[in-house]
Amino acid sequence: MAAQLILGLSILVTLHELGHFLAARAFGIKVEKFFLFFDAWGVKLFSIKRGETEYGIGWLPLGGYVKIAGMIDESMDTDQMASEPQPWEFRSKPAWQRLIVMIGGVTMNVILGIAIFSFTLLHYKGEYLPNDAVLNGKGIYVYQHGREIGLQDGDKIIAINGKPFERFDDALSSRVLFGATLSVERNKQTLEVEVPDNFYRQISKSGKWSFFGYAPLQFEIGTVVPGKEAEKAGLKKGDIITAINGTAFAGNDELTGKIQASKGKSIVFTVLRNRETLQITSQVSKEGKIGVGFDVYPMKNHGYAMVPFTVGSALSFGTSDAVEALVSNAKGLSKIFTGEEKATDSVLGPIGIATIYGGEFNWPRFWSITGLLSMVLAFMNMLPIPALDGGHVIFLLLESIFRVKFSEKVMERAQVAGMVILMALLVFAIGNDVWKHFLN
Repeated sequence: MAAQLILGLSILVTLHELGHFLAARAFGIKVEKFFLFFDAWGVKLFSIKRGETEYGIGWLPLGGYVKIAGMIDESMDTDQMASEPQPWEFRSKPAWQRLIVMIGGVTMNVILGIAIFSFTLLHYKGEYLPNDAVLNGKGIYVYQHGREIGLQDGDKIIAINGKPFERFDDALSSRVLFGATLSVERNKQTLEVEVPDNFYRQISKSGKWSFFGYAPLQFEIGTVVPGKEAEKAGLKKGDIITAINGTAFAGNDELTGKIQASKGKSIVFTVLRNRETLQITSQVSKEGKIGVGFDVYPMKNHGYAMVPFTVGSALSFGTSDAVEALVSNAKGLSKIFTGEEKATDSVLGPIGIATIYGGEFNWPRFWSITGLLSMVLAFMNMLPIPALDGGHVIFLLLESIFRVKFSEKVMERAQVAGMVILMALLVFAIGNDVWKHFLN
């Protein structure tokens, strides 16, 4: 987990700071330092000087920075600011150039996010299911949470918020889970099904396959915890669970619900293993677990023709997915501020992010998470908090509109205030991680 977290953050931070660096150099602004991680109190793991810039790696893995001459930043180099402005300094450049320098990091993260999303689709997924295939087929298979909002087996989703869509997976995207109107064809009639704006809560707990899909679900054991009930009973990785106590189930939440309902009791699994059907009895712990992890996905024998991604379609869908990640983060943050969501449930620190990467190195998952984090980093950096890029952008926009340049003393105080806010958020995020993963 730690290795993936450090690698992911290194990629994101380096390219973010590269955006600032390239924009500054394009306008002839001197960049004194380019560091991955912080060299707090002057402690460095590595550094080398090339030209006028020192490149290095600090010891504190909480981000990175470029030290741009003539700019109030996290280095708080007030001595430099006391001297007369030089033509190669940030403060000597017009507001529009300084603005481009400040949005350079966010721009790079957005480009990186789009590139990763597109690459993941093209290289790892390789193909997608067109919604037309489902419309011309049997329609959708609806699971528990889908039934709760009024969907039925055989429904054909023809539009999201009044707009047709090409890729079936878009019907399961966050733009639907955060609330949408689904236009559904049922028995040759068209009706509207409303997805409530808090629907994502239910799906985040039980998975999107508790909503609906394009084929019956397959539940395959992905991991078996050594020494736990499942291993003792003889369940193995790759086993496909088809029924519990002789009864089939429709969704992931139903599967886990049936196991939970048998706390402290035995349970009989109908298992498909190498084309052979077995009946395996397992004890369920008092916590309602048996020590397995399930991989849930639609059965492959659905008969639909998949469409291969091209470079163009992967870029188009990748851009759409990246933008959707930005919008979802904005919606999620707004729900925290309005009190609809608890910050303790929504905010992740380094430990929380590491657990998302997981304990096994899986390249498709690694790149998917890193692409998402790139868009999250872009969004967070544009928040109007002093010390973040968004805070600098606000000051520059105000300067451009009102033609009044803020004094260096004002910028210093704003930087200090912003750093206090960021440190408080960091302490909260790490403390929340420790509480959830170790103390709770």
